[in-house]
Amino acid sequence: MMTIVDDLAGFVVRASYEDLSAAARQALKVRILDALGCALGALDGEPVRAVLAQVQEFGGTERCTLIGGGRTAPDRAAFYNSALVRYLDFNDSYLAPGETCHPSDNLGAVLAGAEYAGRSGRELLAALAVAYQVQCRLSDAAPVRARGFDHVTHGAYSVAAGVSKALGLDARATANALAMCGTAFNALRVTRTGALSHWKGLAFPNAAFACTHATFLAMRGLTGPAEVFEGNKGFMEAIAGRFAVDWAAEDLERATRTIVKRFNAEIHSQSAIEGALELKRMHGLAGPEIAAVEIDIFDVAYHIIGGGEEGDKRRVRTKEEADHSLPYMVAVALLDGEVTPAQYRLERLRRDDVQSLLRRVTVRPSADYSRQFPEHMPCRIRIRLERGLTVELEKSDYEGFHTRPLSWAGAAEKFHRVAPSHAGSDLRRALVDAVARLEDCRVAELTQLLARASRANP
Repeated sequence: MMTIVDDLAGFVVRASYEDLSAAARQALKVRILDALGCALGALDGEPVRAVLAQVQEFGGTERCTLIGGGRTAPDRAAFYNSALVRYLDFNDSYLAPGETCHPSDNLGAVLAGAEYAGRSGRELLAALAVAYQVQCRLSDAAPVRARGFDHVTHGAYSVAAGVSKALGLDARATANALAMCGTAFNALRVTRTGALSHWKGLAFPNAAFACTHATFLAMRGLTGPAEVFEGNKGFMEAIAGRFAVDWAAEDLERATRTIVKRFNAEIHSQSAIEGALELKRMHGLAGPEIAAVEIDIFDVAYHIIGGGEEGDKRRVRTKEEADHSLPYMVAVALLDGEVTPAQYRLERLRRDDVQSLLRRVTVRPSADYSRQFPEHMPCRIRIRLERGLTVELEKSDYEGFHTRPLSWAGAAEKFHRVAPSHAGSDLRRALVDAVARLEDCRVAELTQLLARASRANP
C-alpha cells in the first residue's frame, strides 16, 4: 500500500531543474546569495565558534567544505554551515496563516549533499527548490506552532527531501530518509518562548546535522517507519492533526512566495521597523524627545515578538532576546537609524538609552490587521513626543515582502553590506558572479570560493 511518505518521495524524485520557472530560478539565486551573505557575516559569532570547535575536535572524513575554510564529513558541514546561515537571524522567511519558517535554513544541508555527490549548480537549485517546497507546503497545510512544536519540525522533512534529491536517491531510499527524519526530530516551540538561548539559532542547524546523517543511512539501505504521517501515533495523530497535500500535483514555485529581510530583525517586525524609520526621517526624531511609542499590529507578531503568548519582550539581555523583541527593535531603530548586526552587540543592547526607550513601547494586536495577514504585514506606528506632538504612519508591507520583492541588485547590495568583515571585495564579487551564473557552475566551484572567507575578527 502506498503511504503519504511514498507520495512525498515520488515528488522529490520526479522534481527537476526543468520544472522551475524563470521566476523561481531567480528567486532561489537571490535567496542563496542572501543566505551566504548572512553566513559570511556570522563567522565571528560566539555560538558559531563553539560549533566550529566541536566540529574540528571531533573530526570527520574531509568530504565537504566549511565556509571560512577546512573540510569535514557531510553531516558536520551541514551543521556548521547551517549555523552560519541562521545565526544573525537575517535570512529569508515564509509566512503561512499558522506558521512561519526560514526555508534557506535548508541550504547548508543541501549544499553538503550536492558537494558530496559532485553535483552541478542546476542540480543544487533543483534540490534546494524541493526543500523549499516541502517546508513551505507543510507550513501551509500542517502548522504545528499552536500545538507547542517549532517550525524546525517541518525542517526534518525538508532537509531529508533536499539532501535525498542532492544525493540522487531513488524513491525507496528517499521515503526511508523522510520517515526516519520525520519520526526522530520533532522540535519544541519552547526554543522561541520566554528567555531565549543560543538554541534559537542552532535548533535548525542541529536538525540539518541529524537529518543529513539519517539521509546517508537511508542511502545505505536503512529503513524508517513507512506510516510516519498517517500511522498509529504518527505525525498526524501526535502533532499536526489531519491534513492533505497532493504531492503529485505540486510544483517548485514556493520559493517565489518567500520573503527576504530588509532589517536584521525577526521577520514579523519588518514593516514596523520600516515605518518607524520613515517617521524618524520625516520628522527628524531624536531619542530623548520620544515620550511613547504605540504599535498596533497583526496578532502573530504580537504573540511572537510583541509580548503576547510567547512571553515578555521588554526584558532584553542577550542578542537572542533582542532580535525577538519588537519593543527593542523599534526602539533601537529610532535611536540608531538602522537595525544591523551592530545593534545586537551586548554593549549596545545594554545601554540605558535603548533599555529606557523600549519600556516606553506598547504593542497591541489588531483584529483588522490580523485578518490581512499573511497576504500583508499591516501595522500602525504612533509616536508621542515630549512637546505634545503625535506622529503616526500605517504600513502594509516592506521592501523585501512579496508585494515589493528584493531585486538581484538589492540582494547584491545587502550581500556586500553584510559580508565585508570576512570577505574582501574581490571575493565578494566572485561569489556574486558564481551565484548569478549557478546554472553554468559546479557546486565545487562555489564551495571553493566560500572556503576563502576569513574567520578573523573584524
